[in-house]
Amino acid sequence: MKLLLHCCCAPCSLSCISALCAEGIEPDLFWYNPNIHPYTEYRLRRNCLIEFANEKKLKLTLMDDYGLRLFLTEVFPQIENRQARCEKCYSIRLEKTASDAAREGYSAFTTSLLISPYQDHEAIKRICEDMAVKYSIKFLYRDFRPLFREGQSLARTNGMYTQKYCGCIFSEEEKYLPKLPMVCKD
Repeated sequence: MKLLLHCCCAPCSLSCISALCAEGIEPDLFWYNPNIHPYTEYRLRRNCLIEFANEKKLKLTLMDDYGLRLFLTEVFPQIENRQARCEKCYSIRLEKTASDAAREGYSAFTTSLLISPYQDHEAIKRICEDMAVKYSIKFLYRDFRPLFREGQSLARTNGMYTQKYCGCIFSEEEKYLPKLPMVCKD
């Protein structure tokens, strides 16, 4: 199977890749995350994934678009509705993944977002299923959440950069202003 794995970051991707390889599937990696802000955070996460892919000799496609304006334009209408805002964020990234996977001849796609116990797993799964239909490509579903702690521990042991929030500016605000309710906390 030729699989494209959308990677939100290297630490979340570690255990996903290991689990897939244990099944005999060596995924190609795909970076498209216009939700990550500020730019310094975006660079840290991107560069960590590049180093990891190079070290493991994995194919990595970078859609290296910082995307601040795109992200804000797309999520602004949902600024007060956290669930809708997160779903729009997932949709932006997963649509690009599915469309590129279909265009490049992959037989399936999946995402490392499925490892986080802090993300809306069912929404991610539903959006991936919708994109699979839209782009006539298979969505390879795996519930990677049981591997989350192991992957985070391995990332720290290997000196990888680990983030303190999901990536968006709203999540960063919620992380550092504790009086606000948490939405996405990685």
